[in-house]
Amino acid sequence: MLGKLRYLTAGESHGQALTCIIDGVPSNLALSADDINIDLARRQKGFGRGGRMKIETDRAQILSGVRHGKTLGSPVSLLIENKDWANWETIMSPDTPPSPPLAKGGVVTRPRPGHADLAGALKYSHRDLRNILERSSARETAARVAAGAVAKKFLSEFDIRVISYVTEIGGIRQSTDSRSQNTDYKTLLSNFKKAEASLVRCLDEKTEEKMITRIKTALKKGDTLGGVFEVAVLGVPAGLGSYSQWDRKLEARLSYAMMGIQAIKGVEIGLGFEMAGMAGSEVMDEIFYRTKKATTPLAKGGEGGGSGDFYRKTNNAGGIEGGMSNGMPVIVRAAMKPIPTLKTPLSSIDINTKKKFKAAYERSDTCAVPAASVIGEAVTALVIADSFLDKFGGDSMEEIKRNYSGYLKQIQEF
Repeated sequence: MLGKLRYLTAGESHGQALTCIIDGVPSNLALSADDINIDLARRQKGFGRGGRMKIETDRAQILSGVRHGKTLGSPVSLLIENKDWANWETIMSPDTPPSPPLAKGGVVTRPRPGHADLAGALKYSHRDLRNILERSSARETAARVAAGAVAKKFLSEFDIRVISYVTEIGGIRQSTDSRSQNTDYKTLLSNFKKAEASLVRCLDEKTEEKMITRIKTALKKGDTLGGVFEVAVLGVPAGLGSYSQWDRKLEARLSYAMMGIQAIKGVEIGLGFEMAGMAGSEVMDEIFYRTKKATTPLAKGGEGGGSGDFYRKTNNAGGIEGGMSNGMPVIVRAAMKPIPTLKTPLSSIDINTKKKFKAAYERSDTCAVPAASVIGEAVTALVIADSFLDKFGGDSMEEIKRNYSGYLKQIQEF
């Protein structure tokens, strides 16, 4: 589906830079590099990250689409330099191959289980796996986080917030299940503040300690850990997405975007898989109506302020019914597999000699679930922003705000 808001990333893990072009950003949105750099810094945090986070501090440069602090309506292009480029210039040079040939380590011939290495080599007919691993690396997600920060800035103009927190790492689950918590806007924001203060983006200190201990144990063993994170979108009005075609359903688009993140292997909306073992009477979110009218068209107090005076007391559906947002917070959960780059590598086969070897090792993390949650925010924000623009149209912020205001009045009078 070709959306209103489109983006494309380019660049290799150890190349000169990552770039991103975002098309469809309306004019007159206040935007600066600082708005983007906040999320780039958040992506690099988290207990269990590898050595590269000590080398680089990602910062974005806005190359086009913004003048004097406001978007022009033309494509916004962003650049994130790789500060480690000086150490990789010979290996990653776009120029003709060096003479003499690359020394040992410059050419990779041992595919890593769980990575794109072997399948990518077969697909693109490469004998040097570096041609695969450089682009398939999760380093690329820095560009997506930058694009997501632009989407977040747009959504904030309409009091829509995208937040996240980690619910599980290496089998250690947080003691309070966020799926059963109330859906009040303030409560969810409180959860977000707790996550921001945590080294693993967890909601309670006891679970945080257990998660950190689990990561330390894996690090000593040269192993890695995966986990689960949750993204919540607050202030979403009813009516984003559609039931009319499969590719316009909001949960389908969110799942597609989330599964596009490296190492993500499962996605659920609301109660997700848990619903399969429950009765319908336990799952469906009953609908109520306020006899006392709300004082504002889009209340922030939860209970479906984005659907006028209709509201729900539960949010098992995760804010989406029939492919459309229903006015409740949108809740998306994703499962991340353990990072397949191991310090104690697994067995593999050299693609040239066909002999058995231990897989190649590239500098990596022990656990990147906290970082993945920030990436999850970014791709979710991009989908929500695109769906918002699809619903309310307009080429400038002024036009979109007029359209949105009219819609809020419409659902308030429904």
